[in-house]
Amino acid sequence: MVPIRPLLPADASAYRELRLLALQESPTAFGSSYEQESVQPPEFFAGRIANTVDRLVLGAFGGDDLVGVVAFMRDSGVKTRHKGVIWGMYVHPDWRGKGIGRKLMLEILDRCEQMPDLRRVRLSVTGNNVAARKLYESLGFILYGVEVEALRAAGEFLPELHLVKTLVD
Repeated sequence: MVPIRPLLPADASAYRELRLLALQESPTAFGSSYEQESVQPPEFFAGRIANTVDRLVLGAFGGDDLVGVVAFMRDSGVKTRHKGVIWGMYVHPDWRGKGIGRKLMLEILDRCEQMPDLRRVRLSVTGNNVAARKLYESLGFILYGVEVEALRAAGEFLPELHLVKTLVD
């Protein structure tokens, strides 16, 4: 069993390590890059995992090791607080195929459903990430837009697919 819990300040170093691996191993899956984030100080990563009432970062743990992560941030505007975005989803290559990505997504969606007045959750996925798109669609996310040439990574332009899930009717 792989437990999932909110990341704590003490997890900042493990988060940094996993995040940098993600940016190296899957450079086309993220808007940021290894070059950008590898030079950031420890405080940068501690700040990214700071949980609040409108921001949540969950980690999946294999023993003492952080093996997966997903984050959510609610929109801050008065007129847009009914929606938020899931970002930074990643599972270590050695732990893929074990249902950890689905478990992370189900947990973050469950926590989102408990947030008062939150109606819609968005996320984006690059067009070449077929496995992630299938996971998101199996959880009820639907495509609402495509940005062509959204990212340029590894010498190629990639589209970014925008998906949304309605939490309440």
